[in-house]
Amino acid sequence: MASMSHSSIALCGASASASDHLRSSTNGVSLRTLGRAMVASTKRSNLYVTARLKKGKKFDHPWPSNPDPNVKGGVLSYLSTFKPLGDTQKPVTLDFEKPLVELEKKIVDVRKMAAETGLDFTDQIITLETKYRQALKDLYTHLTPIQRVNIARHPNRPTFLDHIHNITDKFMELHGDRAGYDDPAIVTGIGTIDGKRYMFIGHQKGRNTKENIMRNFGMPTPHGYRKALRMMYYADHHGFPIVTFIDTPGAYADLKSEELGQGEAIANNLRTMFGLKVPILSIVIGEGGSGGALAIGCANKMLMLENAVFYVASPEACAAILWNSSKAAPEAAEKLRITSRELVKLNVADGIIPEPLGGAHADPSWTSQQIKIAINENMNEFGKMSGDELLKHRMAKYRKIGVFIENAPVEPEIKVNMKRRDAVVSTSRKLEGEVEKLKEQILKAKETSSSEDQPSSEVLNEMIKKLKSEIDDEYTEAARAMGLQERLTAMRGEFSKASAEEHLMHPILIEKIEKLKEEFNTRLSEAPNYESLKSKLDMLSDFSRAKAASEAASVKNEINKRFQEAVDRPEVREKVEAIKAEVASSGASSFEELSDELKEKVLKTKGEVEAEMAGVLKSMGLELEAVKPNVAEQIFVPSENIQEKVEKLNQEISEKIEEVVRTPEIKSMVELLKVENAKASQTPGDTKVSQKIETLEQQIKQKIADALSMSGLQEKQEELEKELAVARELAAEKSQESLKEDDDDDDDDDEDGSESEKPEIINPSFA
Repeated sequence: MASMSHSSIALCGASASASDHLRSSTNGVSLRTLGRAMVASTKRSNLYVTARLKKGKKFDHPWPSNPDPNVKGGVLSYLSTFKPLGDTQKPVTLDFEKPLVELEKKIVDVRKMAAETGLDFTDQIITLETKYRQALKDLYTHLTPIQRVNIARHPNRPTFLDHIHNITDKFMELHGDRAGYDDPAIVTGIGTIDGKRYMFIGHQKGRNTKENIMRNFGMPTPHGYRKALRMMYYADHHGFPIVTFIDTPGAYADLKSEELGQGEAIANNLRTMFGLKVPILSIVIGEGGSGGALAIGCANKMLMLENAVFYVASPEACAAILWNSSKAAPEAAEKLRITSRELVKLNVADGIIPEPLGGAHADPSWTSQQIKIAINENMNEFGKMSGDELLKHRMAKYRKIGVFIENAPVEPEIKVNMKRRDAVVSTSRKLEGEVEKLKEQILKAKETSSSEDQPSSEVLNEMIKKLKSEIDDEYTEAARAMGLQERLTAMRGEFSKASAEEHLMHPILIEKIEKLKEEFNTRLSEAPNYESLKSKLDMLSDFSRAKAASEAASVKNEINKRFQEAVDRPEVREKVEAIKAEVASSGASSFEELSDELKEKVLKTKGEVEAEMAGVLKSMGLELEAVKPNVAEQIFVPSENIQEKVEKLNQEISEKIEEVVRTPEIKSMVELLKVENAKASQTPGDTKVSQKIETLEQQIKQKIADALSMSGLQEKQEELEKELAVARELAAEKSQESLKEDDDDDDDDDEDGSESEKPEIINPSFA
């Protein structure tokens, strides 16, 4: 670069400028000659001219000397400042990924050893790789919210322009807000996907420290939002669908940005986006922070990458406000519900775009293709809507956010952190009101003996479900108050692990469970919420009995209805009426006075009617054990001596069964049976699980039967049964003549319920 003093200009005349003399030799004097003349003249007239020429490289054009006309995006893509990185990005390991790094190191070491020694370690390498893949899958399918936050902030996570160059056929970046500045933190441009033009707007982070400083770490100033607003108007004017990519910690909150109207710029974007008559699709590819994300996120649909987060305040800021320490960020991240799955449940986000195991940075190209598929699917849906329909659709999306049901039960995980007073008001009082109302309905049904007033099974089931949920919460609160919460959680984990392995539980674990259960039950009365728990348990017992009674009444009514339908059938009614007419014409006053032929007809007709009744029961899935109990059994009352023997034997059998069930082997089998029953409830129709349950039941029954057989109780039972049989025969012989009744008297006895109870002996085999 040349610099000259003002005195040198006067040597060339007033009509010519210094630049004219430097660029050409119009007067026939070369620059070199002119320089010499100037130096010579200075010696004569004491004038000094200083000139300093600096050598510099030629202008560095953004395109090469021989540009490829077929380059992706066209020759103008060379104008983009976003170039491929010269060096590959350094791998960054997050704290929770360190176990995976250790496995990778082992695999590398084994391969290195195989290469150095020439030995075959193929099996070991395959085993380690399988273990690594399984560990990776387990880790990334059970990520905590704070771990997803760390993945969303990963330094190597693909940026907006990375995805754009992967999914577009052509892309031309557009710059400037037409107000004096071009914010590099927001990138805008027109691109094509499968021949369709879109306006792309997105936050741009850097891929290294230098780029992050240039891009201001993806935090836009008001100029950036005004640039985005200009492009939105442009897209609306030309009918281009808008796709925005959100990846920012938030708007830049420095003094200069506030002076330039940061809040006004964001608010203007929010207002304008609700009036655009072109489809708008927002995709959160990293972290979406506060109004800085929302300023380009008011769309018809908002999609999120699987490990992206969207929040009003970062977990660290939230923890600092609530707990005065950023170390509580993991808890804050969980409470804020900022992950993609939580936000879809809350209707804030409308869909999740999958990521590969390891995060989007593990396979950026695959992730970009998933984004491309999502854009095409949603834009095809929006293409069927008119401008007014798009406006209504966009408005409806945001109107449904925050919808809640008044007086809905509070979720247990929310209720735990509520003030006790609020929890009681929202759940317990409402539940008590429902319980009292249902109790009144049950009492009214009992007084009127009306099945219509009886609460339905659905209502009772709903109340029992609510009570069980409340009781679970009460047990959890009691365990926390007694200091047993951690031990119960650890024991639950051990039990789940043992159950998953599908083998008999270790006796030591069974003993630990029994000891913890005994300690919990012993100390339960000390818990501050014991009275509340006891009250709810009593209510659950009452409603369970009411449910059983309701179901029994329902079954009884259905049976009576079916019986009446069977009896009213023409062919059955004709047979019964014919027999009644014959009995009436015979003039007999009792069954014994009937002729043998008529007796046979009566018994035959009775058998046919009973067969009809049995068919009705079978059609309802019920099994008829006996049509009518034996008359002698109805009136047989054993002596006090025999009754004492029966009670004593029943007690001995019960004690023996309890003793057998307490053995580790049977306990283990029972626990395994519980696990299989739980599996069967989750996967109904699984024959393999059903067969396993049946086998376990048979094994348990056989073990108990063998133990009882070896104890000598079976012989005692046989002797007592013989003694009962002899006493029953004697009683039958004495009263058989006096206890014969006709069919009508039998019906009356059944209604009065005068049947005496028959002593029962527990069957040792009970199989």
